[in-house]
Amino acid sequence: MVLRARLGRDEGERAVVHRLAAARKAPKFVVERCRMVELSWDGWLVPQIADELRCSQKTVRRWLHRFNRSGLEGLEDLGGQGRKRRITEAERSRIIALVKLTPPGRLEVQPSNEMWAAVESGPSEWTLDTLATAARDLGIEVSRSQVRRILLAEGVRWRRTRSWTRSRDADFEGKGHGSSSSTPARPPARPSSAPTSSAR
Repeated sequence: MVLRARLGRDEGERAVVHRLAAARKAPKFVVERCRMVELSWDGWLVPQIADELRCSQKTVRRWLHRFNRSGLEGLEDLGGQGRKRRITEAERSRIIALVKLTPPGRLEVQPSNEMWAAVESGPSEWTLDTLATAARDLGIEVSRSQVRRILLAEGVRWRRTRSWTRSRDADFEGKGHGSSSSTPARPPARPSSAPTSSAR
């Protein structure tokens, strides 16, 4: 029986495999294993994949079996010495992919020219907090600080919501105060000084 990598469970899983297979910053072993899956999806047989990646056929079979059984998680190293990574490469990729998605609470113009959001109670902008919450909704236990470190390591920029009460304008501090209940009276104009005889 010919061994092939099963199709991705969804577009998200397929996108992560393709991204990691071409990644420059991901660990080499993760890139290689995702490349095995990608080549298998393209119709390559185990001996061809082994020749292309300069590894044994046994290694290719091992990781294709692991992927077929456990998906992206199966491509991670299990056990071993040292502390296990708290966030896997697959989870890191899913968090990074979130930034490229439209926040579920953002209002968008529909073909009917009406504006509505996919999830009214969802975030309208991505922030570290909303990204961490969205990741946890996907089953990824991650903190706000971890999300920040992941995005910084990948060089990912995201839009931060700016309130009108914040500005880089040096004069903004004076403008930002709310108006008082009573408007102060305008000071009387100074009388113009007429020339005097002593000024001549």
